[in-house]
Amino acid sequence: MALLPFMLSLIAFFLNPHNGVHCYGDKQLLNLQRHFQWNHNSDTLASPCLSRKSRKEKGATILEMKHRDYCYGGRHKDWNKLLNKRLILDDLRVRSLQTRIKKTMSPAEKQDVSVARIPLTSGVELGTLNYIVTVEIGSRKMTVIVDTGSDLTWVQCQPCKSCYGQKEPIFNPSASPSYRTVSCNSSECQSLAFATGNTGICGENPPTCNYVVSYGDGSYTRGDLAHDRINLGKTPVENFIFGCGRNNKGLFGGASGLLGLGRSSISLVSQTWAIFGGFFSYCLPSTESGASGSLVLGGSSSVYNTSNPFSYTRMIPNPKLSTFYFLNLTGVGVGGVTLRDSSIGKTTMLIDSGTVITRLPPTLYKALKTEFQKQFSGFPTAPAFSILDTCFNLSAYQEVDVPTLKLQFEGNAEMNVDVTGVFYFVKTDASQVCLALASLTFEDEIGIIANYQQRNQRVIYDTKGSRLGFAQESCSFS
Repeated sequence: MALLPFMLSLIAFFLNPHNGVHCYGDKQLLNLQRHFQWNHNSDTLASPCLSRKSRKEKGATILEMKHRDYCYGGRHKDWNKLLNKRLILDDLRVRSLQTRIKKTMSPAEKQDVSVARIPLTSGVELGTLNYIVTVEIGSRKMTVIVDTGSDLTWVQCQPCKSCYGQKEPIFNPSASPSYRTVSCNSSECQSLAFATGNTGICGENPPTCNYVVSYGDGSYTRGDLAHDRINLGKTPVENFIFGCGRNNKGLFGGASGLLGLGRSSISLVSQTWAIFGGFFSYCLPSTESGASGSLVLGGSSSVYNTSNPFSYTRMIPNPKLSTFYFLNLTGVGVGGVTLRDSSIGKTTMLIDSGTVITRLPPTLYKALKTEFQKQFSGFPTAPAFSILDTCFNLSAYQEVDVPTLKLQFEGNAEMNVDVTGVFYFVKTDASQVCLALASLTFEDEIGIIANYQQRNQRVIYDTKGSRLGFAQESCSFS
């Protein structure tokens, strides 16, 4: 550690009457060295990402959840290039979501819009959809990306006309006695139009239902709509509808497919309603070595690893965009200072596990940026990076005190952003570390609460009660 620069920065924090930092006491300690420790640990990265820790406990199904940076990180040699690419793809996803929302909503509507616990982990190349869990379809274990902004669950299938490289063997439907295709005149096939934006297509000999799903970063999957048995941890679900992808392309890394946690009739949430009551939650882990969280299906709060109280806000209904999860943002705090902006209290936000960086309306983001810079002025700045324009050079430090970030929602619900969700590390030596929030292009666009700011939070989705809950939790799967 560079002791002299560190001591000088402390003096700047507490004694300089011009930087304003000494006035604020709400800080979090960030260890800069831990963020990329897995990058140098080849032994850890050699292990496969398939989880065997899923279990059933107290009526809940629990799946281990990981970030794909940790699982598939060993493949990448140029991390700085990869981190840049991830933000570019994240921006494409956000633009796609905004386009879909604008096409669906008229201008007058823009402002109003029993249990299973599964290990949840993380990955890297994906950039826009980067948390994974292990499920079992047709007796074959597969890692799939968790996405609350999508509805159809799908995996790559043999024979495959065009498939990207995945870590596990590609699913072979002919080896599963419970596999069967969906007919093109069925209600399930008709539901694709609402769930995916594309109508089901009739195949030939026999007339099966073919699906097409396109994602914001240019990725896509095409194939047969089918039924099979899916095991979520220790919980079996018979006749589960999913996509058997024969033609797939995109930045899904080594994952086998995607797990859709949206709200349409073919999402996992709707298909397991009789078992889990439309209730699920997750705790998204960081990318630190060995970090893992959990996806809990069902309403048993006794399996959560948190002693903190939950605060709840209502899901904002929108019949034309009912597959998404919306909430009202009513306040933002930086280092104990409550921001003042005309958009606060009128801002509808989308909460999404598949977007990386949180987006705020331009005026609100400007207010947050100004206050953060004021409180963090004792540290040297660095150039802007991609969509991130508030950056610092922290290469001389091992630890820094970071102003707290708090998001407040209708009903006095609060989400205290974990310290690992405040900064995005552009350079692995911390010479370019940026505030991990960005501005929307226009004031009337829908803001997004993204997965980077949801780290180490237990986020509850109670679709039956139409509410979202938050509590800080140190994500771990034990």
